[in-house]
Amino acid sequence: MPESEGKTAEGGTRGWFPLIDIGGNEMKSYIVKRALSAIPLLLLISFLCFVFINLIPSDPAEVALRVRQTPVITQEAIEQVREEMGLNDPYLVRYFRWVADCLRLDFGVSYTNPSRTVLGEITRCLPATFTLSMASLGFVILLSLPIGFLCAVYKDSLFDRVVRGIVFMTTAMPAYWIGLLLIWLVSIKWDLLPTSGSGTIKHLILPAFTVSLTYISTYIRLIRNNMLENMKEDYVLYANARGLKQRTILVKHILKNSLHTCIVAIGMSVPQLMAGTIVVENVFAWPGLGKLCIASIFNRDYPVIQTYVLLIGTLFVVFNLLFDIIQCIADPRLRREVS
Repeated sequence: MPESEGKTAEGGTRGWFPLIDIGGNEMKSYIVKRALSAIPLLLLISFLCFVFINLIPSDPAEVALRVRQTPVITQEAIEQVREEMGLNDPYLVRYFRWVADCLRLDFGVSYTNPSRTVLGEITRCLPATFTLSMASLGFVILLSLPIGFLCAVYKDSLFDRVVRGIVFMTTAMPAYWIGLLLIWLVSIKWDLLPTSGSGTIKHLILPAFTVSLTYISTYIRLIRNNMLENMKEDYVLYANARGLKQRTILVKHILKNSLHTCIVAIGMSVPQLMAGTIVVENVFAWPGLGKLCIASIFNRDYPVIQTYVLLIGTLFVVFNLLFDIIQCIADPRLRREVS
């Protein structure tokens, strides 16, 4: 029987997640330690963003003048723009000034449109990308959970073999190719959904499903393998000996205990989904961060590219920290390691 089904001091059962004192000193110490460990990681990400952008051979001042369609670019004009942008200052001075500006949410001005700030461009496109990511996450949860469950219950059946074959193929296919196939089949041949654009739920279905397909395959395998491993545990034998219904054993014991590893995986999937939309958004003309990033790369809009990379890196660190804490709260084995 799993630890989570133990008795409380009052004689009742604890349920799946044991009752814990989240405000305990051990948990507080763990949360503070994990939060402090994220700070140098964020600084490292910001430093790498700054370094890689500055390693680009093109002079940002000259690029800014070209993007602004300056008729004649002279050395004096370049030097003037370099002075305005602070590019003549020492390297570390520029880096720490940029970090200080980022902490104030001042990411600079877009090269392609000097009348717009980088923050304004990001906030304009972020809702579309967030909507696409959440819709994709919905597809992942709704499809991978029941399919993975059935594959484990009916192991080596025809259904399991067919699903594993589909999982293998979809994992190997790049997202943009899947998107093009779906456009040809669903939109052009069957005429069921629009090929591109945004504004309605119909526009959202194809890009969201395209982004989620690889993750669905991953989670089906993860849930199936975890359930098959848990089926061999002693608590399953004990539950059978108690005469519990197979449905109760499968759902309330095996499935629930198999989802522990999925918690962290889902936490990392959210920033992965947001970062993974970059190609799909361009295939389906979805007006999100991915489309903005590709346009910025072609236009050499360095402040937007720098901010996009910093944002995605920060999301990975924050979600990893958040779901590590959630898993520590949920899993008694991890709490014993903390204490």
